[in-house]
Amino acid sequence: MDTGLTVITEEDVEKHRALAQSFVTKIIVLEDDDGRSATALAGTGRRFVSTVSAGSVRRTREVELARTIQSVRPDDPIMGIGQHTLLYRARRAVQVALAVGDAFSRASDLEALQQKNARAPLEGEEASAFKRLLSASAYVAAFAFAAYLLQLVEAEGEPSNDVKEPHYNFDTQQDAVKSLIAGLDGALAGARDEAELATRTRRFATEAIEGLLQRKARFDGLGAFETAHMRLDSDDFTLDGFDVAPGRKSKPLSMTFKKPEEVVGNHIAKYQSMKLAKMLMAYDFDRQLNPFVDLGGFLFTFIGDGAPGTGKTTLIQMIAGLVNGYCQVAGYPFHYENFGVDQISSYQGKSGQNCRAFIDNVLSPRTIGFGTIDDIDQVAARRSDDRASAGQHEITGVLMAAFSGATTVVRGNCSFGMFSNYPENVDDALRQRAGARWLVDGPQSRDDYIDIFVLLAGKNHKIPLGDHKLYAAQEIQRAVSEAYEGYAKPHEDGLKAVYERYMNDVGEPRTLTDIGTYLHMIKEAEPRFTGRAIKNVTDAIKMRAMDIELPDEWFEKPETFMHKGYDAKRDMIAELRKPFTMDMVMQEVNRYADSEFRYSDRADDAAVEKMLKDARLRERAAKEMEEMKRKGVWGA
Repeated sequence: MDTGLTVITEEDVEKHRALAQSFVTKIIVLEDDDGRSATALAGTGRRFVSTVSAGSVRRTREVELARTIQSVRPDDPIMGIGQHTLLYRARRAVQVALAVGDAFSRASDLEALQQKNARAPLEGEEASAFKRLLSASAYVAAFAFAAYLLQLVEAEGEPSNDVKEPHYNFDTQQDAVKSLIAGLDGALAGARDEAELATRTRRFATEAIEGLLQRKARFDGLGAFETAHMRLDSDDFTLDGFDVAPGRKSKPLSMTFKKPEEVVGNHIAKYQSMKLAKMLMAYDFDRQLNPFVDLGGFLFTFIGDGAPGTGKTTLIQMIAGLVNGYCQVAGYPFHYENFGVDQISSYQGKSGQNCRAFIDNVLSPRTIGFGTIDDIDQVAARRSDDRASAGQHEITGVLMAAFSGATTVVRGNCSFGMFSNYPENVDDALRQRAGARWLVDGPQSRDDYIDIFVLLAGKNHKIPLGDHKLYAAQEIQRAVSEAYEGYAKPHEDGLKAVYERYMNDVGEPRTLTDIGTYLHMIKEAEPRFTGRAIKNVTDAIKMRAMDIELPDEWFEKPETFMHKGYDAKRDMIAELRKPFTMDMVMQEVNRYADSEFRYSDRADDAAVEKMLKDARLRERAAKEMEEMKRKGVWGA
């Protein structure tokens, strides 16, 4: 299997229907006996667990999945819609799993070895290779079965906590699928209604996939599947190697989009947002790489901070609207998803699963993705915050690994934006994983306030505009130029002091050594200005070097740019690239360092305020305690 798309046809699936039907009707499996009864205790959905150790006893068990699903409504001879749908999906999952296994066999040496073994038993290295690949194909089939259920079975509500992973059998593809059917049957036993059937199925699929991924290292020869991209159009089912598309299918994007001219102020953030939208459209689906990643300057993660009401939501609506519009022109799939506080779960591990699912959805290399995390300071916790919930800590760990972990791969098909009113409350390490900092401070000038009032007031009036050129202040090139020039010198008091000392000692920077000296002086004043901060600064400088305006006509017709090959797009972009200057370097250093000093100052203020509050409460408690002692009611 190459990195291109492997289409699973209906013919590939249909030839396994008879076998799949027999699997969901009745099979016999051999399982390790863990002391857990196969029969649920009446009215509980739980199973009897023996206290007597039986060692590694194995037993046979009859599995009748169709009957288990039917038993949810024993008084009705006809299954309900939910029951029928689940049974159909289970049978379909068997068919798809075996079809995927067939594709794996064709892509690897397994098919040739099977034909050779049919003529004469294999020996030596060939026999060993055959056995390894046969187990690998069984593993792939099991994974496809679980992934199909996870993607195609819809469910509402929290899943059950007593669902166990199956007793896996990787002897052959059929054995592997049978073991998962047996596991699914056990998970569904005792379900009270159709809704619980669905939630238990999804929980089982999640448990099965987690168990399979934990065992992946045991199998050789999975490389053919690692880079595979498979799709069954009739079911809207996609497999991207072992990147599991989480849960339910993507719903059509429903959002009130904003046009750039409707974003007042926030000039640098707006400008970089517009650039980001065009950058994403340079992604090459065949190569699975964006030329901007290759050339430098791609914005994978960013953080936007500002006071409430400064336009963070409007900025999100503008980015999503631009990317959605470009994708419609190009015919590309677009996935937008927001991760918020409603995804924090009280169930252990569930918050991390939700976050991982969000990340995987946006990262999928078969789509253009844009993911946002609103109120990141509430969603993810500081690792040192012992008052935060376990779910918040889980999310922090997942985001840190996803945004800049050892296994992070940036293809350039998606970008993640974190937004907060209180970025000082975000974990330092997580915040530094944001490649860019956007100060979302809203309208600032007199002209900005006139523009935003006229925009929001609408046209249901006859009040004259007066002496004002409407939206002239929002002309992006002029506004951005002025905004960048404003960072020729720092804004925050702490950085101002460092800058003044540097200018007195060194003078105007002229060399890379001068810049390094300035960075070291910032580090001495702000310890959180680490090597990662330097990387973010240099990435921002590279992005400024790629501060090119991709012509709008490139995005009006797909064949002009978006549908060109990777090399052609890379050459077109490279022709527009320009070298960065010392002015750019100082502006980006000051802009980034300003944000660190701003966050540090806010964090210090918040800590002082908390200490003062605690001191006042202790003082008040002491007074009330003394008063209670005086009245003789203390300890009563």
